[in-house]
Amino acid sequence: MAGTQTFTMIKPDAVRNGHIGAILDKICTAGFRIRAMKYIRMSPEQAGAFYEVHKERPFYGELVEFMSSGPIVAAILEKDNAVEDFRTLIGATNPAEAADGTIRKLYASSIGENAVHGSDSDQNAIIESDFHFSKLERF
Repeated sequence: MAGTQTFTMIKPDAVRNGHIGAILDKICTAGFRIRAMKYIRMSPEQAGAFYEVHKERPFYGELVEFMSSGPIVAAILEKDNAVEDFRTLIGATNPAEAADGTIRKLYASSIGENAVHGSDSDQNAIIESDFHFSKLERF
């Protein structure tokens, strides 16, 4: 059975380009409820720990540098079938391949600066949510 929660981050490029409100509007309009949210700037160490799973990949260093380059908006979202539905809403990693109307098609500029992160599994949604939020910060 699919879980009811997922994790997202509005990435530094989308924050820098003033898209927080538009992205949150698309998320809420799609039926997601925000259960936790914060506006933060990750240190390079925090970004490195968050993306530890990609440490051996060639893009890891650039990813850590990018994700610590400015503030992000981290959020836990709730909806039936949350992970799959959110991944559909955000679109393909490459905005050139993303479906019309998806967040990445509308607000991303490249594969590297693709506006939002979305958990890729129910298990990772839990891990990623726990990385950013204590139980006291969830509603």
